Amino acid sequence: MKRLISSLLSAALLTAPFTPAPLRTSSASPAADKLSSETLEYYKEWKNTYLYSDPYVSDDTQYYVFYGDQTYEQAHTEVPVTVSEAHGYGMLITALMSDYDSDAKDIFDGMYRYYLAHPSSIGPHLMAWQQSDNGRELVDSNGCDSATDGDLDIAYALLLADSIWGSDSGTDYRRAAELVLNDIMEYDVSHTDNILRLGDWAYDVDENDKYFTATRASDFIMQYFPVFAAVTGDERWNTLYDNTYSIINGFVDRYHTGLLPDFIVKDSSGSWIPAPAYFLEDDSDGNYYYNSCRTPWRIGTDAIVGNNKDAKRYAETVNSFFKTATGGDPEMIMAGYTPDGNAVSDWDDLCFTAPLMLTAACAGDTEWHDAIRSEVIDIGIDSYFGNTIAMLCLITDDGGWIVPETSDLTGDVNMDGDLSIADVILLQKWLLGSDSSEFKNWKAGDINSDSRLDVFDLILLKRKVFTKHRNLAYQ
Repeated sequence: MKRLISSLLSAALLTAPFTPAPLRTSSASPAADKLSSETLEYYKEWKNTYLYSDPYVSDDTQYYVFYGDQTYEQAHTEVPVTVSEAHGYGMLITALMSDYDSDAKDIFDGMYRYYLAHPSSIGPHLMAWQQSDNGRELVDSNGCDSATDGDLDIAYALLLADSIWGSDSGTDYRRAAELVLNDIMEYDVSHTDNILRLGDWAYDVDENDKYFTATRASDFIMQYFPVFAAVTGDERWNTLYDNTYSIINGFVDRYHTGLLPDFIVKDSSGSWIPAPAYFLEDDSDGNYYYNSCRTPWRIGTDAIVGNNKDAKRYAETVNSFFKTATGGDPEMIMAGYTPDGNAVSDWDDLCFTAPLMLTAACAGDTEWHDAIRSEVIDIGIDSYFGNTIAMLCLITDDGGWIVPETSDLTGDVNMDGDLSIADVILLQKWLLGSDSSEFKNWKAGDINSDSRLDVFDLILLKRKVFTKHRNLAYQ
């Protein structure tokens, strides 16, 4: 077998000079005039209000999104200043604004450095969920483990960076995203129930622990999962996608409101139900509250970008409920409901209002959509949570959401964006069982699409490389 493989390589070795990898570009990069003047103005205010730099880092600037109520200077004691959720949001916003902000890449790289400086103690490429300012440094606080939504957003933002700026010089955003995705699949996904865990801290809980079957609806960032599957070649992302929609559909069918509870658990019969009060945070853990208020945005995006029929059905159900419950008045959107639609608060909040722009858009309800959007703009800068969610919803509502490039060259097993002799050699090493640590995408090596890697794939790969470089020689 070794002699056979060696002979197959000989011609390719003589005819395949190294060529630099091309830059990846997004398949859905927004035009520079896509975002509205309202959204651009909102971004300026958001950036000026919430984007901070770590004052204790003197070499390479590290940026983060401030989410706290007070700074250390105001409180005169240690105070929390940011969380991985906020950091993921900031990385997304910065990448999505790359056509509009000349400082976007510098800011993004500063946020990437901050992420690297605060790793989880469990998943090494995940982010510790909270940092506090103690007057001397920004330190990880309340545990050094991760939160799933922050991990997912950081991974997607890194893929956006790869599509927008490329990974061929400077930071290898693509490889960084793959490392995060591998850790998410290892630590943030339960392979017993094929659901998202609450964070990497729950990956090794006992099967009798109440958190063993727990999931958080605000982590159902559905549009991401097919992208992650395409990037990694890991079909478990598609399994997670389908299984999560079965949970979503179950709640839509049961309550007919589309209101998902903050936390979801499996009962003794195997059904997914709202978590009980004080399951993790407070008495509203089983309600549509300050976690799940984001689900119309998260799932609605998959209807807008992914054209998923289950997402569209969910969005239409949510839209119908809120328009009826409020009489078409956005100010009557309350901050919290039971899953069957009873308000649990008597106040409104931007974080509940803004995501409903997208479900109204999905439902084609222009009048209701415009009323909600006007309300969002009128509220203005109010609080980190509401404003940051509104910022992302406005970008998406304007058509500025980007789907990163995921297609890999067939045969590009090292995923460097080029088909070359390096791929042939790497596939040979893999077949011989020698060091193949850079073998990043087995699907790209399955040239004959028979779901296995063997010498026949190597033959076809050698021919592809030979043909490519022969054609280049004649150009």
